[in-house]
Amino acid sequence: MKPEALALTLDFGTQSVRALIINKQGDVLAMTRSVYQPTYLSTQPGEAEQTADFYWNELCKITQELKTNHANLLSQVVTSSVTMFRDTAICLDDQIKPVRNVILWLDQRMATFEPFPFWITIAYHLTGLYEMAHLNSRRTMARWIRQNEPVNWKKTKYYVALSTYFNYLLTGRLIDSAANQIGRYPIDFEKAKWYKPTHLKAAIFNIPVEKLAPLVNPGEVIGHITKEAAKATGLPEGLVVYATGPDKGAETIGTGSLTPDVANISYGTSCTITVSNPRYVEPEPFMPAYPAIIPNLYNSEIHVNRGYWMISWFIKEFAQKENVEALIGKLAIEEVLNKELLKIPPGSEGLVLSPYWGPGLRRPEAKGAIIGWSDVHTKAHMYRAIIEGIAFALKEGFLSIQQRQKKKITSLHVSGGGSKSDAICQITADIFGLPVTRIQTPEASSLGIAIASFLAAKEFTSAEEAVRAMVHPKDTFYPDLVHHARYEYLFHKVYKKIYPRLLPVYKDIIRFNQK
Repeated sequence: MKPEALALTLDFGTQSVRALIINKQGDVLAMTRSVYQPTYLSTQPGEAEQTADFYWNELCKITQELKTNHANLLSQVVTSSVTMFRDTAICLDDQIKPVRNVILWLDQRMATFEPFPFWITIAYHLTGLYEMAHLNSRRTMARWIRQNEPVNWKKTKYYVALSTYFNYLLTGRLIDSAANQIGRYPIDFEKAKWYKPTHLKAAIFNIPVEKLAPLVNPGEVIGHITKEAAKATGLPEGLVVYATGPDKGAETIGTGSLTPDVANISYGTSCTITVSNPRYVEPEPFMPAYPAIIPNLYNSEIHVNRGYWMISWFIKEFAQKENVEALIGKLAIEEVLNKELLKIPPGSEGLVLSPYWGPGLRRPEAKGAIIGWSDVHTKAHMYRAIIEGIAFALKEGFLSIQQRQKKKITSLHVSGGGSKSDAICQITADIFGLPVTRIQTPEASSLGIAIASFLAAKEFTSAEEAVRAMVHPKDTFYPDLVHHARYEYLFHKVYKKIYPRLLPVYKDIIRFNQK
C-alpha cells in the first residue's frame, strides 16, 4: 500500500517558529515549536532587531526535534514550504553572508527624508501619493542603513527579504516568491516583477535592482533541500521546496477564503482583513493587491499595523494584577481578561478607540486615540475598547474592499491568536453583522501553505478541491442584531469621525516630536 502523502510546513511568526506535518485531510499529525527568547533586541526605544542567524538556529532546533520524535512521518513528506512574517529584509555580502542584524517589521526607526526628483514630487502630489510615498521612503530600512551605516551598505551585495535568505539556506538558491515581497521593496505586484529604476514608484525605495533577488510565481519550485541543510535541520535531503508566500496570505487560504464573497480576518500581532480575487483589485486607491500563495489569485488586504500587539501592550502596562491572577490559576492571561470583557456591554459604554499605535500606510499621520472617558470606565472597558477599535478599523477596510471589488462580502473567517477567544469572535460578528467562522485548527497559516504546496505537487487538481478536503469549519458565531445596531451607530457616528476631526491635531503632534 502506498504511504500517505504528507506536507511539511515551516511557519515563522513574529513570536515563535513552528514545524508541522499535515496530511491531505488537513490534520496536524505532528508539530514542534520554539518561542523566541528574546523576541527581538533593542538598544534604543523603537528599535527591533534580531541576530541574523537566530531564526535559522531556532528552525534547526525544532526540525531536529521533529526528526527525533516523528521520523516515520517525516519519511512520508512529499512537499514542503516556508511562510514568514513580512517586511523584514536582510543585508548579504558577496559570499551571501549576513552583513548586520536583521531589522524587523516592528522597528520604528525612520530614515532622513531625501527629496524626490522634482518631476516625481509633482507626480506624487497630482496623484495623491505624496504623503504615502514620503512615509514609505523614510520607513525603508535600506535608506536608513545607507544613511547611518554606509560601511555596511557598501558591503551589501544583496538586499533581500528574510524569506529569500531562508530559501538560500535550505536549497542553495537565492530566489523567492513574488508573494513574499510585501514591504518596502520596488515591486509591481500585478505583474509580479521588480519595477524598472525609472518607474515612479521605484523612487520611493531607491534600492538598486541588482541588489534584489530573482522572483518566481507561487507554486513554482524554489529548489531542493541540500546536503548541508539536511545535516543542519534533519530534513530529508532532496525534499522539494515550493514557492508560497507570507503569513497573512497563508492564513487567508488556510481558512478557505478563496472567493470575493468571503473575507479572512487575522487577529495576530498585526491584524488584517483579506479577500481573494481572481483579478487585481486595489483595496484602496494606490494600495496594491498582493499575489496570493496559490496561482491566479490576488489578495486585497487592509492592515492594522500593531493590531493585537496592543493586547500585549495593555497587559504590560495595565494588567499586572490580572497577570498574577492568571499565574495563580494556571490560566492564560487572556482567559482572565476575557472574563472581565464579558461584563462590559457592547460599545464599552461610549469608550471608543482608534487603534493607530504605529504608523500605517493609509494614514501615516494617525496616532492612537481613546475618547469618551467618564467615571464609569474601568480597565476592562479599555480592554474591550481595544478589541472593538481594531474591529472597527478592519470594518473600514472591509467596506472599502467590498466597494472596489463591486461584490458583497457575505461571511467572515477568522484566524490568529485572537480567534481562539469566543468573546472576540462574537464581538466581530456583532460589529460586522455577518457570521464568523473558525476552522478546525489555530494553525491556519501552516494549513494554508500545506494546501498551496500539495496543489503545487499535483496532489490536488484545484485549490477548491484542496480546500474542501483540508479546511473544516469548527464554530460559527452569528451576529446579535441588537448589538449590531448599537455598533453601527458607534461606528458611523463616532469612530469614522475620529481620524478626520483629529487630523490637524495629529499633524501638530508630529511637528512637536520633530522639534
